[in-house]
Amino acid sequence: MKNKPIEISIETAKKKIDSDVLFVDVREKEELQEMAYAISNIVNIPLSQFEKRFSELPKNRELILVCRRGRRSLIATEFLLSQGFSKVSNMQGGILGWIDAGFPVRSEKYN
Repeated sequence: MKNKPIEISIETAKKKIDSDVLFVDVREKEELQEMAYAISNIVNIPLSQFEKRFSELPKNRELILVCRRGRRSLIATEFLLSQGFSKVSNMQGGILGWIDAGFPVRSEKYN
């Protein structure tokens, strides 16, 4: 039976910033240049490279996958579950919801 991806709220994800969780942004590099999450425990593996690079991610650490709205990160979350990762969740709403909630971003447009 396939594992159902865990989806978490933006608020829940924000509370985990200071823990050992690793955020994984699956947006493309150009998107990151426009606006990025202003947090230190984040890595970027674009969805277009995800199947080739997912092994760079630690299986023993909690991962929260993020993107623009939450759709691409959900695809990446499902992929990781199919590869034996168990501590993964998708943040609903993506960076657009993050901004709407007033959480920190790095962007000339929003700063």
